[in-house]
Amino acid sequence: MKVHEYQAKEIFEQAGIPVPREVVCATPAECAAAARAIGLPVVIKAQVLVGGRGKAGGVKRVEKQEQVEAAAGQILGMDIKGLRVEKVLVAECADIAKEYYVGIIVDRVGRKPVLMASAAGGVEIEQVARETPEKIVKVEIDPAAGLLGFQGRNVGMALFDGDAKLARSFAGIAARLYRVFASRDCSLIEINPLVRLGDGSLLALDAKVNFDDNALFRHPDNEAMRDRAAEEPKEVEAKEAGLSYIKLEGNVGCVVNGAGLAMATMDLIKRYGGEPANFLDVGGSSSPDKMVTAMRIILSDPNVKAILVNIFGGITRCDDIATGLLAAKKQADIRVPVVARLTGTNAEPARALLEGTDVTPAATMAEAVKKAVELAGGGK
Repeated sequence: MKVHEYQAKEIFEQAGIPVPREVVCATPAECAAAARAIGLPVVIKAQVLVGGRGKAGGVKRVEKQEQVEAAAGQILGMDIKGLRVEKVLVAECADIAKEYYVGIIVDRVGRKPVLMASAAGGVEIEQVARETPEKIVKVEIDPAAGLLGFQGRNVGMALFDGDAKLARSFAGIAARLYRVFASRDCSLIEINPLVRLGDGSLLALDAKVNFDDNALFRHPDNEAMRDRAAEEPKEVEAKEAGLSYIKLEGNVGCVVNGAGLAMATMDLIKRYGGEPANFLDVGGSSSPDKMVTAMRIILSDPNVKAILVNIFGGITRCDDIATGLLAAKKQADIRVPVVARLTGTNAEPARALLEGTDVTPAATMAEAVKKAVELAGGGK
């Protein structure tokens, strides 16, 4: 779950991480008042949950008070990668001497959090890793011990060319970052750029915080920060129904149980020349109602030309899936072909339920995928 920059900055400020003076605003008039309170010049930054704001014209520096409302009006309401700008952040301009990057992610191979820092701040860390990986300093964090003081100082010494004072300041910021990361179950937290000001102090000029969706039940304060208007409506509906759904750009709709099987199904669709329209995991213990919801969500995508139901029944009962599929066909106007491969628990009763219907059966996963891709108008 992503949160906006202004929300991440609020979290940082509460944790004692230095951030600029800034005010979140929803109208040009509010922006003008904020600029007067902060003092000119200011930077007006679009608050949307995607990158590339600057390139899209969503970040503007304003020197004069009479220009604030016009600049804010240009940003508010604009579309950035499909998201409408509803709020902006009016922030003081910083006296930047140098930009750095610092972030904490989860290394899923090492099964540990990793502190990463780079003197190449202001640039996407993926680009730095690709083009100049030697500029990234990494330290693994033992979850039992947390980020140790010497680790933060060592990274700081590498980052600031041996300047002990800056290294200690950096270590303090890194320690606070890790406390937020661990205490609020983050999947990612970063400052890009972390800037060194003209007076030698450090400031978090930008902020990014992603929370682990699987831990939201422990953090109602995290859940309260969710911006549902920025999310795909069908993904929100699926989540509320206990389904895992992600919309993609293809034309083969997928209904699968288990994330691993869903990924393998999408890979096989591409292998046979098709494009998956979605990731959809109905999970275990699927009730017929879940299947009805899944089909309705998939059918709401006009790009879908065929639907592939690929179920390997363990906890999930194939007859529940078949019952739900038949109910969906009654309740929804399904005008696209449906291919079903049902194997495992209660597979025979499921096949009996679907016998005589217009659902195309398949004995194997490969056969089901080939048929679905062909019916969607693709294949090789």
